[in-house]
Formats: sequence, structure tokens, C-alpha cells
Amino acid sequence: MTTEHQTLALMLFSLFIAVTLGITTWVSRNRHGSAEEFYAGGRLFSPMENGFAIAGDYMSAASFLGISGLIALFGYDGLLYSVGFLVAWLVVLFLVAELVRNCGRFTLADVVAARMSERPVRIAAGTSSVVVSVLYLVAQMVGAGSLVGLLLGNSSAAARTLTVIGVGALMVVYVSFGGMRATTWIQIVKAVLLMGGAITLTVLVLLRFHGDFDRLLTSAAERSGHGLAFLSPGLKYGGDWTARFDFISLGLALVLGTAGLPHILSRFYTVPTARAARRSVVWAIGLIGSFYLMTIVLGFGAAALVGPDEVRASNASGNTAVPLLAAFLGGGAETTGGAVLFAFVAAIAFATILAVVAGITLASSASVAHDLYASLKRRHARQRSEVSVARAAAVGIGAVAIALGLLAQNLNVAFLVGLAFAVAASANLPVLMYSLFWRGFTTRGAVWSVYGGLVPAVLLVLVSPVVSGSAESLFPGVDFQFFPLQNPGIVSIPLGFLAGWLGTVISGEEPDEAKHAETEVRSLTGAGAV
Repeated sequence: MTTEHQTLALMLFSLFIAVTLGITTWVSRNRHGSAEEFYAGGRLFSPMENGFAIAGDYMSAASFLGISGLIALFGYDGLLYSVGFLVAWLVVLFLVAELVRNCGRFTLADVVAARMSERPVRIAAGTSSVVVSVLYLVAQMVGAGSLVGLLLGNSSAAARTLTVIGVGALMVVYVSFGGMRATTWIQIVKAVLLMGGAITLTVLVLLRFHGDFDRLLTSAAERSGHGLAFLSPGLKYGGDWTARFDFISLGLALVLGTAGLPHILSRFYTVPTARAARRSVVWAIGLIGSFYLMTIVLGFGAAALVGPDEVRASNASGNTAVPLLAAFLGGGAETTGGAVLFAFVAAIAFATILAVVAGITLASSASVAHDLYASLKRRHARQRSEVSVARAAAVGIGAVAIALGLLAQNLNVAFLVGLAFAVAASANLPVLMYSLFWRGFTTRGAVWSVYGGLVPAVLLVLVSPVVSGSAESLFPGVDFQFFPLQNPGIVSIPLGFLAGWLGTVISGEEPDEAKHAETEVRSLTGAGAV
């Protein structure tokens, strides 16, 4: 891209971001500072608004940048992410949305603590939520670094470092001052823009092939250098049995992890009723389903038109495939059309990152303030005090995410999100399912379930090829890997369920039948829900 076109792209990018942030600031005015408003936006959003916000929360930089990049580099194997993210919503729709809305108030721990001893359950669930959120934040930071580095024409480590720090600072300011209302509106705006951008690019790609999807696939296979193997399983995950188990492990994490993501669960509390929560999910499924189908076209389009070699040369993990595709479709990086379309896509992706980062930071700071602080250390603290703690927690979580984001700059963002999903599926989903559906579940079982999934998942990642032992590791110069898979879900998810069952059957604690009956009625009917 020439200097002139780069300046134009930067100006359009800056204008785009300023307008979206201005809209969200305007609609989030007249705040009162209560905990209910900070965590749940006053529960004033309609199902359609919340559906768009859920979709905005879920369609992350990993989806827009990482998945398309993986498809561009590995063809069929990259499709697993699109399919996994999509199928996961059926679990959310049928098992979680309505029941969580009825049983909780602000966080996952609210649902579990409804029939258990509060203190140990809130410590465990709050800790788990913060770990999952930080992992998810790291993925967004890495995506932002790749994107802005490309926009500046400088993908050096220094440029990416400054971008990660800048995104982290923006998210802290936005969450601290805007709370859930501002976060929700930036997600709604971002979802509309993201769908508009994806539709535009998809149509342009299909027009290039005269609407012939088979021709698109054939061209992508020819350009990939792998031939028909590009359209078959095995290019990334089919080399040996280890790779195949990694494939299954990743699929389990993607399908089961969504129902345990703290920032997704917290979105069900921003609508007034359980029925509205269910209708929100239906809206979200329609938007998310359409979007993931389009990522398939974009991924194969990048392979066919840009080529895997150029995508890999720009970013080894493929994170910049879609912006490169946009520049190509606009006429090339050296043309005005290419610069404009590139800036449009870059701005959408950056708004995507900001919105998702804000949602995750808000959910994790709520866990710190509502679960770990207000409910345990200062039970009688005023609501305003709890909100102040949440704002301070956002700063601390932002600092941790920035530090880890700088370490993980060379990893694919879709892969990093896969790790967050694995931990969420291992630590949060078992305790949520047992709490909602097992009459005999006890407090010890709940605590064991969370730690029994969380600790193995984190430890297995630490001793996996993700951290050491290969050229793509976080620390390529050392080797202390013992666990051969990159995705721990196939081991840690069953361990989470097993630990919950074992903790319950050996605890000797009598389940509280009355509280279970109350929770059951409340979850199914909404009677007594906040």
C-alpha cells in the first residue's frame, strides 16, 4: 500500500472508530451508578437488542480474523471452528439461557449459590470466571495487534506491542465508565457493522466466481498447493493419532464451552424476563449462523484470490487473511478502492475487538466484585462500593491481559479462543449442569467440579506444545512439554464432571431438598426471579 493510500486508510479507520464510540457514548448517557445498571444495564434491553448484543459478544476477532485465516491456510480443517461455534448455540438455547436467567442475578456463581453454601462456591466460580475471561481477552489482544500492525504497514513487534497496550487501555476506560449499557450498545453497533461487512465481502467473493461455490472451492484447492487434500480432513489435524485426538478435543471444547463463558451468561440478565432471554438466543442464533456460513466463503475466498503463501507471509497464523482479501477485492492494495475497502474491514474488525473485550472485561470484573469481594469480604457493603471495586478490577484484569497478550503475539487467535472454551467447558459447564439438573448435588461437589476442571485444564496447557517444545510455542527455546495435545478439553472436561460427582458422593453432606425444589420451580417458571 502506498503512503497516500495508507494515510487514507488510517483516516477512514479513525473516523469509523470515533463514530461508533460516539454513538455508544451517546446512548449510554444518564447512568445512575447502581450495581444493577453497571452489571445488567438496568435489564431494559429488548430481545432483539439483546440478540444483536449476544451476537456481537460472540462473533469475536477470532471468528472474523482467525477462522477465515485457518480456512485459508488449512482448508477443510479450519471449518471445524465455524461448525463448532455454530452448534454450540444449540446447547445454550436448549439447556442454559432460560434457566440461567431465572436463577441468577449477575454472574454464574449466582446460579450455583442459589442452593449451596455461598462462600466456597462463589470463590470457586468467581476464580474460574476470571481465568476464562483473561484467556479470552488475550486472544482479542493478539488479533488487535495483527490488525493494526497491518494497517500501519508495520507488523513489527514494537507496533503490535503498542497496539495491545492501546486496546487494553481503551477497554479499561470504556468498561470503567460505561458499564453494561455502553458495552451492550457498542456490541449492537458492532454486530450490525460486522454483518454488513461480512455480507459485502461474501457477495464480492461470490461475484468473482459468478455465484459458483464449487468453482470457488476448486480454485482455492488449486491455489493452496495441496490439491484436493485442501478440501479433505487432515491437513492440520490428520497427520497422526495425536493430531486426530487434538481435533476431537477442540471440537468438544467449542461445542460445550459456549455455555460456560461468563460474558455470554451475563448477557441473559440484561433482559426483563426468561422468555425475553430465550427470544434473545433465537435472534442470536440467526445472526451467528449466517455469519459463520459467510466465514467459510471468506476463508476459501482468501485462499483462492489472495493465496495461502501471501496470507502466511503477512501473518504466520493467518490472522490477516480477511483484510488482505478486502484489499484484493477493492482492486489491490495499491489502489484507492483497495485502500478504502481495507480500511472499512480493518475498522469493523477493530470495533469487533473493542466490543468483545469490553464485554469480557465487564463480566470478569463483575465476578471479582460481586462474587469475590462483595459477597465474601464485605457482605454489607453499599452497592456503590461494589461498583467501585468492579471498576478497579477492570484495571487489574486489563493489566494482566495486556501482559499475557504481549507474550502470545505469535499464536493464532482462533486457537487461543479454543483454549478459553476448553477451560470454560471444563470448569463452568459441569457445575452449571449439575446445579440445574441434579437433585443430590452438594456444595463440596460444586467446588470440586470447578477446581477439578479448571486446574487440569490450565496445567495441561502449561505442559503442552502451546507453551514449550516447538517453534510455534510461547517459549520456543525451552522444552518441558509432557502433554502431547494442544487442546486439553478431551481430558479436562470429563475430569470436571467426574470431580463434581465424586465430591458429591463422598461428602456425606445431605442435599438441601427445599432449596433444590425452590431452584427447580424458579428455573422452570421464573417465579421469584430478579
